[in-house]
Amino acid sequence: MNDSLNDGPKAGKKTSSGAVQVQSLTRALLLLKRISASSNGLNLTELAGELALAPSTAHRLLNSMRQLDFVDFDEQSGLWTVGVTAFSVGSAYLKKRDFVAEARSHMKRLVAETGETSNLAILDGHNHVFVGQVECTEVMRMVVQIGSRGTLHAAGVGKALLSGLDDAEVTHIINHTGLASLTQNTITTPAVFMDELRKIRLQGFAVDDEEQVSGLRCIAANIYDENSEVIAAVSISGPSVRVSSDRLDHYSAAVMRAASAITLAIGGSRPVRRASA
Repeated sequence: MNDSLNDGPKAGKKTSSGAVQVQSLTRALLLLKRISASSNGLNLTELAGELALAPSTAHRLLNSMRQLDFVDFDEQSGLWTVGVTAFSVGSAYLKKRDFVAEARSHMKRLVAETGETSNLAILDGHNHVFVGQVECTEVMRMVVQIGSRGTLHAAGVGKALLSGLDDAEVTHIINHTGLASLTQNTITTPAVFMDELRKIRLQGFAVDDEEQVSGLRCIAANIYDENSEVIAAVSISGPSVRVSSDRLDHYSAAVMRAASAITLAIGGSRPVRRASA
């Protein structure tokens, strides 16, 4: 009976201690999250006030994180900033991400929304390479083999990927590949093509307006990494009778939403809109 009586208080004390530890951990993570959102750092008063903590509590938690280099403190300015350990831990996520896998669910939603096949492509040298596809259910649809390569200047994904490069890089590529005419709509003049890329950068999407295959239209938008650099392009492709020019706003908005969602899912960020590279 004595053993039973003794077990109660011990268990209760352990539970209470665990709850305090969880609360401290939560508060510490909230402090770290708030510091990371500040570009210049925050002082103790600001941090304690924003999270409704006693200054002494906030200071204790910050010092604990400082010992492990999760946060840093500038003695002169009195500001707390993110430490090198927090950066290392955050960067570990980038090592495990698989943007192809992350993209698939968003591509499925894009297909459901538009009714057209969605493709995922990356830039590889002087070509684009398809690394993912979600097919629509239409009898007449675009089908590509994963791993197949395509011509950059005439494809929606190709033009989108090129728009992520600066003009000098693009010029180097098209000087090597040329701008071969594949249909009567293919852009074959370098100056006109560079203007096309500037337009893509401004509007946020690229259109293959039957430039690669007559009767096929493609709309693509870029996916960005944590450095706001292009790592892939997602698109929809279908017969021009279905992907009609009068519905371009609808389709392009859907593709850009998918690209933004994938970018967010992999921890990337879109660059500030620019008129030229």
